[in-house]
Amino acid sequence: MTVRRRSWLEVRWRQFRNAPRPVVRAVASSLVVAIALGLVYLVYDVAIERGAELPGGDLRTLAVALYVVVVVVAGAVLTYLLVPQPTGGRPGPPRRSAWSAALGLFAAVPIAYLVLVIVGQVLAPILT
Repeated sequence: MTVRRRSWLEVRWRQFRNAPRPVVRAVASSLVVAIALGLVYLVYDVAIERGAELPGGDLRTLAVALYVVVVVVAGAVLTYLLVPQPTGGRPGPPRRSAWSAALGLFAAVPIAYLVLVIVGQVLAPILT
C-alpha cells in the first residue's frame, strides 16, 4: 500500500484543525482579553478623535502601553491557571509550572499586536 504525500497546505490545515487543547486554551484566553480591551481602546480612541473632552486629555499612548501589558500578563496568568502540565497517567492534582505561564506569554504577544492593529488601523478609521 502506497501512502499519498500530502501537500504543504493539507498538512497545515490538518494541524490547524487538530491543534492541541493547551494551545487552543492559551490562544483563546489571550484573544478574549485582547478583544475586550481592544474594544475599550476603540471607544476611547473614537471619543478623542471626535473631540470629546475627557479627564486627563489625550492619553492614547499610555492606553496602548497599558493594553499590551494587561493582555500579556492576563494571557500568562490565565494560561497558567487553565493549562496544567500533563501528568503522564499519575494520579493526583494537575501540576502547573512557569512553563504554562510562558506558553501564555508567548501566545499573548502576537495576539495583542494583531488585535491592536485591527482596532487602530481598520476599525478606528471606519468609525471616525
